[in-house]
Amino acid sequence: MTEQPQPFRDPQLPFARRIDDLLQRLTLDERIAMLHQFAPAVDRLGIGAFRTGQEALHGVAWMGAATVFPQAVGLGATWNDDLVRRVGEAVGNEVRAKRAKDDRVGLNVWAPTVNLLRHPLWGRGEEGYAEDASLTSAIAVAYTRGLRGDHPHYWRTAPVLKHWLAHNNETDRDISSSSVRPRVLHEYDLRAFRDAVRAGAVAGVMPAYNLVNGRPNHVSPLLSQQLRRWTEQSLVVCSDAGAPSNLVDSEHYFDTHEEATAAALKAGVDSFTDHGQDSTVMTGRIRRALEQGHLDETDIDTAVRRLLELRYSLGEFDPGLDPYADTTVFDTAEHRALAQEAAEQAVVLLKNDGLLPLDPGAPGTIAVVGLLADACKLDWYSGTLIHRSTPLDGVRTRFGADRVTFAEGADLIRLKCAAGWLQIPDADAGTGTGQGAEGALDPALLAGRTDLPPLTCGDSPSELALVDWGNGVLTLRDPDGRYLSVAEDGYVRASADEPGGWIVQETFRWEKVEGHAGGHRLVHIGTGGYVSVAADGVKVAGVDEKDSGHAGVADAGPAATVFEIEVVERGEDAVARAASAADTVLVVVGNDPHINGRETEDRTTLDLPAHQERIWRAAHAANPRTVLAVTSAYPYALTDAAAALPALLWTAHGGQAAGTALARILSGDVSPAGRLPQTWYTSDAELPGLLDYDIIGSRQTYLYYEGTPLYPFGHGLSYSAFTYTGLTAERDGDRLRVSVTVTNSGVVAADEVAQFYVRALAPSVVRPLRQLVGHRRLHLSPGAGQRVEFAVPVTELGHWDVAHGRWTVEPGAYEVRAGASATDIRLTTVVTVDGEPSGPRPVLHHGLEAADYDEQLGTEIVDRTKTDGDAVTATAPGNELLFRGCDFVAGTRTVEVSAAGKGSVEITVDGRTTTVDIPATDGPYDYRGHETPLTASGVHDVQVTLRGTVRLARITFTGAAE
Repeated sequence: MTEQPQPFRDPQLPFARRIDDLLQRLTLDERIAMLHQFAPAVDRLGIGAFRTGQEALHGVAWMGAATVFPQAVGLGATWNDDLVRRVGEAVGNEVRAKRAKDDRVGLNVWAPTVNLLRHPLWGRGEEGYAEDASLTSAIAVAYTRGLRGDHPHYWRTAPVLKHWLAHNNETDRDISSSSVRPRVLHEYDLRAFRDAVRAGAVAGVMPAYNLVNGRPNHVSPLLSQQLRRWTEQSLVVCSDAGAPSNLVDSEHYFDTHEEATAAALKAGVDSFTDHGQDSTVMTGRIRRALEQGHLDETDIDTAVRRLLELRYSLGEFDPGLDPYADTTVFDTAEHRALAQEAAEQAVVLLKNDGLLPLDPGAPGTIAVVGLLADACKLDWYSGTLIHRSTPLDGVRTRFGADRVTFAEGADLIRLKCAAGWLQIPDADAGTGTGQGAEGALDPALLAGRTDLPPLTCGDSPSELALVDWGNGVLTLRDPDGRYLSVAEDGYVRASADEPGGWIVQETFRWEKVEGHAGGHRLVHIGTGGYVSVAADGVKVAGVDEKDSGHAGVADAGPAATVFEIEVVERGEDAVARAASAADTVLVVVGNDPHINGRETEDRTTLDLPAHQERIWRAAHAANPRTVLAVTSAYPYALTDAAAALPALLWTAHGGQAAGTALARILSGDVSPAGRLPQTWYTSDAELPGLLDYDIIGSRQTYLYYEGTPLYPFGHGLSYSAFTYTGLTAERDGDRLRVSVTVTNSGVVAADEVAQFYVRALAPSVVRPLRQLVGHRRLHLSPGAGQRVEFAVPVTELGHWDVAHGRWTVEPGAYEVRAGASATDIRLTTVVTVDGEPSGPRPVLHHGLEAADYDEQLGTEIVDRTKTDGDAVTATAPGNELLFRGCDFVAGTRTVEVSAAGKGSVEITVDGRTTTVDIPATDGPYDYRGHETPLTASGVHDVQVTLRGTVRLARITFTGAAE
């Protein structure tokens, strides 16, 4: 007789019944332990350890070698859902293959990032897909479907979307609050998450560090009110690293960690990523929260159930039935080809006056120049390269090494001090490894090398390559290509292959010395300490001698060595020399993803760093046949370059095949068809404030921007030409069926990205000037055409109606546009949608929620309570909330204001202002009602001004007949 398995191990039973059985077998301590990122094994039940979280944004990250695909923003630039799905599948397979050899590799992957690229100065723009919710959703759905796999029960990997919600700033990211009005919330920020969740390939989300409307995302009521109502599927919410502790330590939102942890758990957080692999801190807080009455066991069981369902779906309890258990595909020829295909499809041709493509068979030489010309840069969420191709490598391979010259453009310098010339001592290769060479659950813990001798001073100078990456941030490199770096022992060595690490140890800054002509101190940015020369080598000053933060400090202490800089050669001079001797010049500029714009650090400007500006100008002055290739994680304001140069391209950091891909585009082997996933502006003056999340009020993104961009959303040129004909748009039930024929009217086979936009012609409220509702990338031979068809839900034409608290599609005419970018529209047609008009605000029945304004000036939304609700407070004296079309019917008698704080509320209706005084309340959450006479009838706009520290929650009106 065959012994029956325990129910929780019986594959014949549904997951829910098995989890019920397992839950009742687990002790309370065992269940609590499962709520930490690193859940220990339950040996008595034969259950293994489990960890949430494996970075896999564009390849397996932090675990050593893997196939490295283009950055996420580069995948977004492909506008190719099918390609991205295949990338997701390859990444998922490599996760599985690495897991089979290293059980530290997790199957719960923290990817993709679906935060919208609202502001181009956001430091983590490289991680997102687009500024548009529709495009972001499409790419995210594709990537998560590839990661998840197609099996109905078992998942290849379990993707978690990052970062919930409205997160676009690194500046004060754990204490800043994004003020998000209801329309922006429903029409923009939630949509990127919603569509991906509804597609069914998402296992959960990760809340962001920031607050939204004054409330930390880790206790957001939207996790239950929105996220978990979009699907019947179980979703796991994994905290971001250290964020649970932030609720007390930096945000001061709760008084105790027990209260904070309980609030997060009740709000919907299931897995706590805090204190690294030491789970005792968080489990202790949960246990004490339970003892103190902040939690009960059902709260714990709810979270554990979700985590167990995740583990069951990954096949942990059914290894014999898991279709992905034996996956071995890793660094295959197919994956390498896919990485190249993705890199090729991500390249965007911004401008071409006929210089491109370059003929590989034509005579003449090509000078490849620029700070990124021989670089293959990785970012914080990259794996370790197995294969590597720089632009220089690619051009040499495609055009012939004998036809290619190179000049990096770094400044070559020597440094002299009182003790002599700065020297890099001769050394063996050493026994250490470069950063990122070994897998690590937390690469922030990787230490710099100490096996090489530190720099010294002596009679013979060493030549250093200096690069200014902008904002005065410098890197220095020895002739062998090793960056000067500072290890934990404080000594300066030429030891790093690339800048990197959570705190970059390879960046420096000059500080002029007053009263010392030409003298500079060298500040190590990672520590803030001055570089000093000592008898045992060059090192960074101790904590008591660190940089005070003020340039030109006269007395920096005896440890601050003063250096004189001798310039051996300016980088632009070497570039000009190479450019003048060549027939064509390729200048490669851009950013290093670990410097001036990354996680924890926003950019300060759209400008290209001055060093690189000098390089392209020098190249062009020497040779008008100059192509500028921008390799970067974000847009630049290249106004002068766009006007002067004959050809410009942009690509995100393209991963292992970046150089090969760029060369194939330049040679015409592949016609470029990448499209910009975000607007490129002409200057910083066109940007709103980094913390201004009101894209409607400040007219942000291509949706509302009223100016003329340098390059619009969706822009990208081709070596071919395409015509659009036969645009139709017809209502078919709850769908709008849109179709157009796209024909390749050029002479080369090429891809085109057909884009469909819509706009309301006579909206009652501010609506997008254009809104993407569909796109398709298609490959066409010369003369070939293809009919492109979309079924657009009519609801996509709608907006959040703040007057009635619902999603609505206004009746009327809508213009449907088809074209090659948001502004390159080839055809338009108009479709009429029937429906019921929204009508005025029924203020006598529903009152006015303060956050449901139509327009605002000088205010921000804050939390009404710590668990739910919004209020509004003033940020400037000249503030105003505008509520349009308020219907007072036959008349009102009184108005009541619900508010906390101290001050007054001024309400203006039909030119008459009523002031409601608000006496001081007991704290920001002590809302009280204050009533005063107010008479009004008919339909009028209402203007509200807040004085003092008032937090306005709601306004209600009493009818004259009541």
